Amino acid sequence: MSTPPTALDRPTAAATVYRLPIEGMSCAACVSRVEKSLRKVDGVTAASVNFASEMASIAVEARVSRDALVAAVTAAGYSVPEPKVAMQSGVSGKTARNRSWINAFMHLGEGQRVGIAAVLTFPLVLPMLAMPFGNAANDGGLMLPALWQWLLATPVQFWLGARFYRHGWAALRAGSANMDVLVALGTSAAYGLSLYLWFAHQGHGHLYFESSAVVITLVLLGKWLEARAKRETVSALRALEALVPATARLVIGDTERDVSVDSLVVGDLIRVRAAERFAADGVITAGTSSADESLITGESRPVDKTVGSAVTGGALNGDGLLDVRVSAVGRATTLARITELVENAQASKAPIERLVDRISAVFVPLVLVVALVTLLGWGLTEGNWEISIINAVSVLVIACPCALGLATPAALMVGTGLAARKGVLIKDAAALESAHRVTLIAFDKTGTLTEGRPQLLASGLGPTATISLEVALRQASQLQTGSDHPLAEAVRTAAKSGTGRTHELVNVRSVAGAGVEADVSSEGDASPQALQPLVRLRLGSEKWLRSNGVDLSAIVSEITTQRAAGRSVSILAHDQQVVAWFAFGDGVKPSAKQAISRLNAMGIRTLMLSGDNRETALAIASEVGIGISEVIAEASPADKLDTIARWQATGAVVAMVGDGVNDTPALAKADVAMAMANRTHGTDAAVGAAAIALLRGDLQTVVDAVEISRRTTRKIRQNLFWAFSFNVVGIPLAAMGFLSPMLAGAAMALSSVSVISNALLLKRG
Repeated sequence: MSTPPTALDRPTAAATVYRLPIEGMSCAACVSRVEKSLRKVDGVTAASVNFASEMASIAVEARVSRDALVAAVTAAGYSVPEPKVAMQSGVSGKTARNRSWINAFMHLGEGQRVGIAAVLTFPLVLPMLAMPFGNAANDGGLMLPALWQWLLATPVQFWLGARFYRHGWAALRAGSANMDVLVALGTSAAYGLSLYLWFAHQGHGHLYFESSAVVITLVLLGKWLEARAKRETVSALRALEALVPATARLVIGDTERDVSVDSLVVGDLIRVRAAERFAADGVITAGTSSADESLITGESRPVDKTVGSAVTGGALNGDGLLDVRVSAVGRATTLARITELVENAQASKAPIERLVDRISAVFVPLVLVVALVTLLGWGLTEGNWEISIINAVSVLVIACPCALGLATPAALMVGTGLAARKGVLIKDAAALESAHRVTLIAFDKTGTLTEGRPQLLASGLGPTATISLEVALRQASQLQTGSDHPLAEAVRTAAKSGTGRTHELVNVRSVAGAGVEADVSSEGDASPQALQPLVRLRLGSEKWLRSNGVDLSAIVSEITTQRAAGRSVSILAHDQQVVAWFAFGDGVKPSAKQAISRLNAMGIRTLMLSGDNRETALAIASEVGIGISEVIAEASPADKLDTIARWQATGAVVAMVGDGVNDTPALAKADVAMAMANRTHGTDAAVGAAAIALLRGDLQTVVDAVEISRRTTRKIRQNLFWAFSFNVVGIPLAAMGFLSPMLAGAAMALSSVSVISNALLLKRG
């Protein structure tokens, strides 16, 4: 599992990427400043900061200390949270209580700050709120004396609003400006103007303490709502982390005891009772049960588990008692790697977000210029510096680019979380954004469109056979006992459902690449069609049986038909008599045909790239709905890569879906790479080369990935539209005097909350 957010995190054993939480960021301009500071550290090759998750991902090429990275963040004007340190025993109880009270007072939560600010601000705005209901406010009946206004506004300005001064000053020292600078300047101007008017008019006339207090209160409210919404965007990640239990039942000899999951090591034996979650990855050593792995793989059906079966930490055990030998712990577990992929995707940036960062870096200085022009324009043309200051304050407040900074990462975080719940792991935010542009998807055949293992697809008896097909299949299975050939495994799997006694075989001989033969020394089948002793059984290829004098003329048509369908044929013979034939092929995944149909309906062209012979490839293509002209057969890894390149040269945006080592070059070349995580040989290489991992091995997840990308991209565009609209419309209105600071603060807070709320609507799909 991931380490607490207060620690510097190393994703893998050979880590080159660090993850560091950042505190104090207030807008997208902060992101650019932190990234620039981190990139200046010796050994850092790249740095990416996510505003929504408040997390930095730092790539290094040499060992870099945590202190050096923290120092860079601090130099930029921000901070890294430290682990909580236990109170020293030498501190007296009274002193500890005093320190605790002072600490609580100085470090209130966001919600507490909003509540206190609202209580202090309400009396200041009460006259304005009461204006529609009578003349009391206009007559000054509800207007507080200047001293009381100052007493209420001052703690809001300098205590609850201290964060804006602190972070704003740090930003200015670093040679830039951010949202905190805007808020600090704007509210200080309103507060200072009120002090001036108070003394200049001896407490008479309108003061603007309520403007500064309301703006700070609304900004705090917006930040609090942002924080709540941000927690919703990472709910999928938190759900993954919560799957693993805190304790495990460790078995030592004849005893068992509860231990912390963190204390487990590879090789430990743990006991998992019915309806409990597995505490770590492992292999079952005793017991039978089933496991619900839906929250990990997206597969809704429980998976049968018995001795030798692998189990995944976080999966839910069924109704059996299991002993499990731990095979992976900590960050090496499947669930930890999944969580890490989601974290990395949420911390990474899409191309459009990098554009927003560049815009935000120059946006705040530009706003300061507009505010200065507003101040001078109103003051010099109207001669009313009081109004000019208020209008300049409104410009500073409405222009805070919070919504702009949240628009893209909020949608990406929700999108990656939604994809994870569907068994689609997005390893790179750029892939999530790019997938919506895909116009062509190329599929590998074996293990992608098909199950990746031979199956018995058809069978039949010879015209003179005297036994049933079930008995023939059982004999074929017995002949191949102990063989690890894929076709032998397919025969044994098909024969498992059969019943009846088997024959005793002697003189068993395997002929490499041809078949297997044996003599029947006694008969265990009581049917009247029983074999006679010392009958020679042969199971193998057509060529080998012909060389042994077996006449196959009676089943030539069946053999031809099956081979035309791309299937391999094995023949069972008793002496020189054909008894039965068996046709094997790689079965098409149940989801393949529907997935291809859905993609075609979405306007996406589909291809098949296969290293298999053309007959087999065409047969599979026909079954799943891919046109004959869209099949590239007998393709080497280089051929697959060249095919991807040729389509890209025509302007197509190509996605590649594969699962094996031979697919790795094509996956690396494709605009969007998707790997089927089938847990078979070569899958790790394919997943490593792909930006999107499909955990369920279900082709419907390919469609899900594209659909989620399209929906996420729509949300990003909607969010950017609204974020820019608030600023494009609001800044001129504020500069022209149509927005008060209070309305500007409310609009700014509303814009931030609106883009996050819009992003959260993705969860409804």
